[in-house]
Amino acid sequence: MSQHQKNLDLLSDIVKKAQGLGADAADAVMVEGTSLSLSQRLGKPENLERSEGQDLGLRVLIGQRQAIVSSSDLKTDALNELVERAIAMARVVPEDTFCGLADPDQLATEFPDVDGYDPYEPDEQTLISWATKAEDAARSVDGVTNSEGAEAGWGRHDVAIVGSNGLSHAYTSSGCSISASVLAGEGTAMERDYDYSTAVYASDLTDPETIGRTAGEKAVARLNPRKVATQKVPIIYSRRVSAGLLGHLSGAINGSSISRGTSFLKDKMGEQIFASNITIVDDPHRKRGLRSKPIDGEGLANKKRNFVEDGVLQSWILDLRTARQLGLESTGHAARGTGSAPSPSTTNFYMEAGELSPEDLMADIKEGFYVTELIGMGVNGVTGDYSRGAAGFWIENGKISYPVSELTIAGNLKDMFLNLTPASDLEFRYGTNAPTVRLEGLTVAGQSA
Repeated sequence: MSQHQKNLDLLSDIVKKAQGLGADAADAVMVEGTSLSLSQRLGKPENLERSEGQDLGLRVLIGQRQAIVSSSDLKTDALNELVERAIAMARVVPEDTFCGLADPDQLATEFPDVDGYDPYEPDEQTLISWATKAEDAARSVDGVTNSEGAEAGWGRHDVAIVGSNGLSHAYTSSGCSISASVLAGEGTAMERDYDYSTAVYASDLTDPETIGRTAGEKAVARLNPRKVATQKVPIIYSRRVSAGLLGHLSGAINGSSISRGTSFLKDKMGEQIFASNITIVDDPHRKRGLRSKPIDGEGLANKKRNFVEDGVLQSWILDLRTARQLGLESTGHAARGTGSAPSPSTTNFYMEAGELSPEDLMADIKEGFYVTELIGMGVNGVTGDYSRGAAGFWIENGKISYPVSELTIAGNLKDMFLNLTPASDLEFRYGTNAPTVRLEGLTVAGQSA
């Protein structure tokens, strides 16, 4: 019998026990994880860790009352106590009109292969080799004076979920990563930068030498930053930071924010919120995607979906609970852990590429700001007001000219979205991805003029 089947059988027994003790409905999820991580600095390993763990969560419903209990102890007595405790809690918690499992006819009947598991498991020496190559390459860059270290890691997760509604599914995912962070310059004039790569398959990682060299070159390029006066100029967000704008979007169209009325986009369904050439997609079935999964956390089918199409907002991000609150259908975006109820969340969320290269995007900018780092979280999700510290490079006559720091970007996300132009350089490096983008009409606050 496979490990997946053993886990499914265990969860099925727990769900049946909960029903036997009075639950009207129940579901259980189990996550088994194994990880290996290595960190080193100046060529010497600092930390080598291997961890293995398992966690199980049970949700029971009695009428419209819901309780969730989790445990990492899977012994029979502990699991019996888990069920009893969940039932006792569900009898006394307040009613929740919108909670509940999926109806059986809502459950997915197909489970696409997302190619989310790499059977290759790197050993300790491999991780040491990755980290060493990355750090050595970074330190070899002329101008790099110190190192914050390099890291390499690998992990695997086995997920199983069973519900009294007929849901029963298990799948495995994996991932690995390499990173390096170094300093350039001396004394109070030091600058830091980094680079990293994360992938489902080890063979898809950027090679360690490239990661290290890029980290070193980025740190050196930031040396001797200048200050600039407060002004309104075009702003270019590099790919490293542009995905953050999609993070603000996903928060604003998340069903939880919409149902609470706490989103600056709550009244914008069907309206133009981006320029007409912009499409923003969520694709849970992207092959080897970092957040790909065959079904959502409630057992519903998920699919590739355009949340923004030709600049127009098409849908909220919904699970069953928020869909019921809003009188809509779930979009198949439930995510869940073992200790909490499902909630809406994106998977592989990205903005489609535009037509212009980053160089063409900035070619007509007489003066502007190329952003490579954002600092702080000064974003108001209710109003869309946006104010964040930033560093990067000043643009003069269409070219990156010199490093700048200690600036603040201020505006409102409604205006920023409408005045955004994407470049053609989309890459899938993170869970949320966007190409380089250009923004108009923002204030860059620096020194007083």
